[in-house]
Amino acid sequence: MPRLNASGRQLRKEDRITMDLELNQAQRQARDTARRFARDRLAAVAIETDRTHRYPAEIVAELGELGMMGVFVPERWGGAGFDNVSYALVVEELSVACAATGTIVSAHSSLATWPILGLGTDTQRDRFVAKMASGKSIGCFCLTEPQAGSDAAAQKTRAVRDGDSYVLNGTKNFITNGPQASVAITFAVTDPSKGHRGLSAFIVDTSSPGWQVTRTEDKMGIHGAHSAQISLSDLRVPRANLLCEEGDGFKVAMKTLDGGRIGIAAQGVGIGRAALEDSLKYAGERTAFGGPIARHQAIQFKLADMAVDIDAARLLTLRAAALKDAGMPCTRESAMAKLFAAESAMRAATQAIQVHGGYGYTKEFKVERYFRDAKITEIYEGTSEVQRIVIANYLVGNR
Repeated sequence: MPRLNASGRQLRKEDRITMDLELNQAQRQARDTARRFARDRLAAVAIETDRTHRYPAEIVAELGELGMMGVFVPERWGGAGFDNVSYALVVEELSVACAATGTIVSAHSSLATWPILGLGTDTQRDRFVAKMASGKSIGCFCLTEPQAGSDAAAQKTRAVRDGDSYVLNGTKNFITNGPQASVAITFAVTDPSKGHRGLSAFIVDTSSPGWQVTRTEDKMGIHGAHSAQISLSDLRVPRANLLCEEGDGFKVAMKTLDGGRIGIAAQGVGIGRAALEDSLKYAGERTAFGGPIARHQAIQFKLADMAVDIDAARLLTLRAAALKDAGMPCTRESAMAKLFAAESAMRAATQAIQVHGGYGYTKEFKVERYFRDAKITEIYEGTSEVQRIVIANYLVGNR
């Protein structure tokens, strides 16, 4: 007999997960390791990374040594062997100190490593995942095109079968880690007559002839995480590098983005937390009208709103991660987490500048960087508008 809740409503399968709000020992270990690294190593270079737009290769190498480039990868394939909750906590902690580093780790882990780990064959895992988990091989995710952003099914890149290979031609846009990647999860149309069912996914070795980084974007924020336009010109991919089956590309993309949105939600939580922590410090030190501005209710309300947003965003993020760990559907929950965490990060960064007053608008304080970094979380891996569509489809479809 179906289990009922107190109101008599039948529980959906995904509602039945036990939400233990206490982190286990392994999760605390992952969080604390990332927190120490962010505080003692990453924070010291974050300002310079933002100023120079330099990719922090030495930081990425150190993260690889610590196991943070493969947090949820099993030890069998060279990873740290933690879960997705641990991964979300790690991305949050890194993003408190440097959102660009959080982006590098998230794109590499959620978008490039996970599709091979979660959907690939053991042969593909053996070939690619261990190097990716160590950080010696960086990954990227090539879905977006000049005319296909939110409309992921409107792909123009073609893959034509030629013997035991596919030949790819097309252009990919805004590819995070593109200039540094040695492995690219790349989507191309194998059968134009089938619409989104004609899309396929490939594991591309970027050292292959025909892969070219044609432009690196000059962006508002997350300067250390480079985004690029990629040209694919008669790029030959072995059939053994086809991910899943021909025509499964759209499913691969959507399943991958479920996890990717958890990573971006965690990044949003980290940015929001940094904004609050800096605002608390400044409000306790800055005096006006006879005392610290933290005594004034106008400032206190801003701090309170930021704290509520951040805690709510974290709980949504960890719920989605826990569902993924349990092998349950998490599309709706990851969309909710990404939407709320991104928008709460933007609110927190905006209010942090207001708390800092004129100083917040200068580069003397870090809150202007948080503002620039937060904005992209509302755009990449599905805009806020797309997240609302995903959530609404679940609501309407379940009526």
